Amino acid sequence: MGQLNGVHHVAFMTADVKSQIEFFSNVLGMKLKALYWMHNVEGYFHAFMELNESCSVAFVQSPAVKDIPVEYGVTHAGNPVKPCSPGVMQHLAFNCDSDDDLLDMRDRIRAKGVRVLGPLDHGFCKSIYFGGPEDLVLEVSTSNGIGINEKAWIDPEVVKLNGISPEELKSYKYPAEFDRVDEPIGQPAADTGRPEYKNMDPEFAGAFDLPDSVVTMELSEATPPVKVA
Repeated sequence: MGQLNGVHHVAFMTADVKSQIEFFSNVLGMKLKALYWMHNVEGYFHAFMELNESCSVAFVQSPAVKDIPVEYGVTHAGNPVKPCSPGVMQHLAFNCDSDDDLLDMRDRIRAKGVRVLGPLDHGFCKSIYFGGPEDLVLEVSTSNGIGINEKAWIDPEVVKLNGISPEELKSYKYPAEFDRVDEPIGQPAADTGRPEYKNMDPEFAGAFDLPDSVVTMELSEATPPVKVA
Protein backbone atom coordinates (compact mmCIF):
# COMPACT_ATOMS: atom_id res chain seq x y z
CA MET A 1 0.00 0.00 0.00
CA GLY A 2 1.38 3.38 -0.97
CA GLN A 3 1.43 5.83 1.92
CA LEU A 4 2.98 9.29 2.16
CA ASN A 5 5.01 9.72 5.35
CA GLY A 6 6.60 13.17 5.15
CA VAL A 7 7.93 15.89 2.85
CA HIS A 8 11.02 14.85 0.86
CA HIS A 9 11.72 18.43 -0.21
CA VAL A 10 10.04 21.74 -0.90
CA ALA A 11 11.64 23.81 -3.67
CA PHE A 12 11.80 27.59 -4.11
CA MET A 13 12.81 29.55 -7.17
CA THR A 14 15.63 31.99 -6.46
CA ALA A 15 17.63 34.70 -8.19
CA ASP A 16 20.52 34.30 -5.71
CA VAL A 17 21.11 30.74 -4.55
CA LYS A 18 24.19 31.76 -2.54
CA SER A 19 22.16 34.14 -0.35
CA GLN A 20 19.61 31.39 0.32
CA ILE A 21 22.33 28.87 1.17
CA GLU A 22 23.97 31.39 3.53
CA PHE A 23 20.69 32.13 5.34
CA PHE A 24 19.53 28.53 5.72
CA SER A 25 23.00 27.39 6.82
CA ASN A 26 24.18 30.27 9.00
CA VAL A 27 20.85 31.48 10.43
CA LEU A 28 18.88 28.22 10.63
CA GLY A 29 21.71 25.68 10.95
CA MET A 30 20.85 23.51 7.95
CA LYS A 31 23.62 21.67 6.08
CA LEU A 32 24.27 22.19 2.36
CA LYS A 33 24.06 18.68 0.86
CA ALA A 34 23.84 19.29 -2.90
CA LEU A 35 24.61 22.10 -5.35
CA TYR A 36 24.71 21.15 -9.04
CA TRP A 37 23.43 21.88 -12.55
CA MET A 38 19.73 21.02 -12.53
CA HIS A 39 19.00 17.91 -14.57
CA ASN A 40 17.43 18.42 -18.00
CA VAL A 41 17.12 22.21 -17.56
CA GLU A 42 19.79 24.29 -19.30
CA GLY A 43 21.40 27.03 -17.21
CA TYR A 44 19.69 26.20 -13.90
CA PHE A 45 21.34 25.45 -10.54
CA HIS A 46 19.77 23.16 -7.91
CA ALA A 47 20.64 23.27 -4.19
CA PHE A 48 19.48 21.09 -1.29
CA MET A 49 19.66 22.10 2.40
CA GLU A 50 19.17 19.17 4.78
CA LEU A 51 16.57 19.03 7.56
CA ASN A 52 17.19 15.31 8.03
CA GLU A 53 18.28 12.45 5.78
CA SER A 54 14.81 12.22 4.23
CA CYS A 55 13.79 15.89 4.16
CA SER A 56 15.34 18.97 2.56
CA VAL A 57 14.63 22.53 1.47
CA ALA A 58 15.65 22.99 -2.17
CA PHE A 59 16.35 26.02 -4.33
CA VAL A 60 16.33 26.44 -8.11
CA GLN A 61 18.25 29.36 -9.63
CA SER A 62 17.56 30.53 -13.16
CA PRO A 63 19.17 33.55 -14.85
CA ALA A 64 15.72 34.87 -15.80
CA VAL A 65 14.40 35.05 -12.25
CA LYS A 66 16.12 38.36 -11.43
CA ASP A 67 13.95 40.10 -14.06
CA ILE A 68 10.61 38.83 -12.68
CA PRO A 69 9.11 41.29 -10.17
CA VAL A 70 7.81 40.34 -6.73
CA GLU A 71 4.19 41.39 -6.27
CA TYR A 72 2.67 40.94 -2.83
CA GLY A 73 -0.72 39.30 -3.01
CA VAL A 74 0.22 37.67 -6.33
CA THR A 75 3.66 36.07 -6.24
CA HIS A 76 4.12 36.35 -2.46
CA ALA A 77 1.94 36.67 0.64
CA GLY A 78 4.54 38.87 2.34
CA ASN A 79 3.42 37.75 5.80
CA PRO A 80 1.49 34.78 7.22
CA VAL A 81 -1.89 36.56 7.48
CA LYS A 82 -2.07 38.14 4.01
CA PRO A 83 -3.74 36.53 0.98
CA CYS A 84 -1.95 35.71 -2.25
CA SER A 85 -2.79 34.06 -5.57
CA PRO A 86 -4.21 30.51 -5.48
CA GLY A 87 -1.46 27.90 -5.59
CA VAL A 88 1.23 30.21 -4.19
CA MET A 89 2.85 28.92 -0.99
CA GLN A 90 1.50 31.10 1.81
CA HIS A 91 4.19 30.17 4.35
CA LEU A 92 6.55 27.35 5.28
CA ALA A 93 6.71 26.05 8.87
CA PHE A 94 9.62 23.94 10.10
CA ASN A 95 9.28 21.50 12.99
CA CYS A 96 11.33 21.23 16.17
CA ASP A 97 10.89 18.74 19.00
CA SER A 98 10.12 20.79 22.10
CA ASP A 99 9.34 24.18 23.62
CA ASP A 100 13.00 24.51 24.63
CA ASP A 101 14.10 23.83 21.04
CA LEU A 102 11.66 26.48 19.83
CA LEU A 103 13.19 29.06 22.17
CA ASP A 104 16.67 27.99 21.08
CA MET A 105 15.70 28.63 17.46
CA ARG A 106 14.14 31.99 18.34
CA ASP A 107 17.36 33.12 19.98
CA ARG A 108 19.60 31.64 17.25
CA ILE A 109 17.69 33.53 14.56
CA ARG A 110 17.71 36.78 16.54
CA ALA A 111 21.45 36.37 17.19
CA LYS A 112 21.92 36.51 13.39
CA GLY A 113 20.11 39.86 13.21
CA VAL A 114 16.72 38.57 12.02
CA ARG A 115 13.54 39.78 13.75
CA VAL A 116 11.34 37.03 15.21
CA LEU A 117 7.70 37.16 16.43
CA GLY A 118 6.65 34.72 19.13
CA PRO A 119 6.23 32.16 20.46
CA LEU A 120 2.48 32.09 19.89
CA ASP A 121 0.45 29.24 21.39
CA HIS A 122 -2.04 27.83 18.85
CA GLY A 123 -3.32 24.98 21.04
CA PHE A 124 -1.94 22.06 19.06
CA CYS A 125 1.39 23.81 18.39
CA LYS A 126 3.53 26.78 19.39
CA SER A 127 5.18 28.87 16.68
CA ILE A 128 7.66 31.64 15.94
CA TYR A 129 7.56 33.73 12.75
CA PHE A 130 10.24 35.48 10.66
CA GLY A 131 11.15 36.41 7.11
CA GLY A 132 13.72 34.84 4.80
CA PRO A 133 15.63 36.00 1.72
CA GLU A 134 13.55 37.03 -1.31
CA ASP A 135 10.54 37.58 0.95
CA LEU A 136 10.02 34.00 2.08
CA VAL A 137 7.47 33.73 4.91
CA LEU A 138 8.90 31.29 7.46
CA GLU A 139 7.85 29.72 10.75
CA VAL A 140 9.21 27.23 13.27
CA SER A 141 6.67 25.18 15.23
CA THR A 142 6.56 22.47 17.85
CA SER A 143 3.79 20.15 18.92
CA ASN A 144 6.07 18.45 21.46
CA GLY A 145 5.62 15.16 19.62
CA ILE A 146 1.84 15.11 20.08
CA GLY A 147 -0.42 14.74 17.03
CA ILE A 148 -3.44 16.93 16.32
CA ASN A 149 -6.70 15.70 17.85
CA GLU A 150 -9.12 15.96 14.95
CA LYS A 151 -12.11 15.65 17.32
CA ALA A 152 -11.14 18.99 18.85
CA TRP A 153 -9.77 20.81 15.81
CA ILE A 154 -12.22 20.14 12.97
CA ASP A 155 -14.80 22.90 13.44
CA PRO A 156 -18.33 21.86 12.31
CA GLU A 157 -19.14 25.47 11.38
CA VAL A 158 -16.12 25.72 9.06
CA VAL A 159 -16.88 22.29 7.62
CA LYS A 160 -20.42 23.45 6.77
CA LEU A 161 -19.25 26.76 5.32
CA ASN A 162 -17.04 24.85 2.89
CA GLY A 163 -19.88 22.61 1.71
CA ILE A 164 -18.36 19.41 3.09
CA SER A 165 -20.93 16.70 3.64
CA PRO A 166 -20.71 14.17 6.51
CA GLU A 167 -19.78 11.48 3.99
CA GLU A 168 -17.04 13.64 2.50
CA LEU A 169 -15.71 14.57 5.92
CA LYS A 170 -15.43 10.91 6.87
CA SER A 171 -13.54 10.15 3.65
CA TYR A 172 -11.14 13.05 4.28
CA LYS A 173 -10.44 11.88 7.82
CA TYR A 174 -10.05 8.23 6.81
CA PRO A 175 -8.86 8.07 3.16
CA ALA A 176 -9.38 4.80 1.35
CA GLU A 177 -6.33 2.58 1.10
CA PHE A 178 -4.83 1.81 -2.29
CA ASP A 179 -3.19 -1.46 -3.28
CA ARG A 180 -1.20 -1.36 -6.48
CA VAL A 181 -2.12 -4.13 -8.90
CA ASP A 182 0.32 -6.12 -11.04
CA GLU A 183 -0.35 -4.11 -14.18
CA PRO A 184 0.60 -0.39 -14.11
CA ILE A 185 -2.23 2.13 -14.31
CA GLY A 186 -2.34 3.80 -17.71
CA GLN A 187 -1.66 7.52 -18.05
CA PRO A 188 -4.90 9.57 -17.78
CA ALA A 189 -5.83 11.83 -20.68
CA ALA A 190 -4.72 15.46 -20.63
CA ASP A 191 -6.98 18.50 -20.26
CA THR A 192 -9.74 16.77 -18.29
CA GLY A 193 -9.79 19.40 -15.55
CA ARG A 194 -7.66 17.39 -13.16
CA PRO A 195 -4.41 18.99 -11.86
CA GLU A 196 -1.38 18.80 -14.14
CA TYR A 197 1.75 20.78 -14.99
CA LYS A 198 1.05 24.04 -16.79
CA ASN A 199 3.22 26.41 -18.85
CA MET A 200 5.45 23.62 -20.09
CA ASP A 201 7.86 24.06 -22.99
CA PRO A 202 6.80 22.16 -26.12
CA GLU A 203 9.78 19.77 -25.94
CA PHE A 204 8.65 18.61 -22.50
CA ALA A 205 4.88 18.78 -22.93
CA GLY A 206 4.74 15.38 -24.63
CA ALA A 207 6.87 13.63 -22.01
CA PHE A 208 3.82 12.62 -19.98
CA ASP A 209 2.54 10.58 -22.91
CA LEU A 210 5.75 8.57 -23.32
CA PRO A 211 5.98 5.09 -21.81
CA ASP A 212 7.22 5.20 -18.22
CA SER A 213 10.24 3.07 -19.12
CA VAL A 214 11.27 5.58 -21.80
CA VAL A 215 10.88 8.50 -19.38
CA THR A 216 13.05 6.74 -16.81
CA MET A 217 15.69 5.80 -19.37
CA GLU A 218 15.85 9.07 -21.31
CA LEU A 219 15.24 11.75 -18.67
CA SER A 220 17.04 10.32 -15.63
CA GLU A 221 20.52 11.53 -14.59
CA ALA A 222 21.80 9.65 -11.55
CA THR A 223 25.53 10.38 -11.81
CA PRO A 224 26.76 12.88 -9.16
CA PRO A 225 28.91 15.79 -10.41
CA VAL A 226 31.85 14.77 -8.19
CA LYS A 227 33.40 11.30 -8.32
CA VAL A 228 33.77 9.94 -4.78
CA ALA A 229 36.19 7.08 -4.10
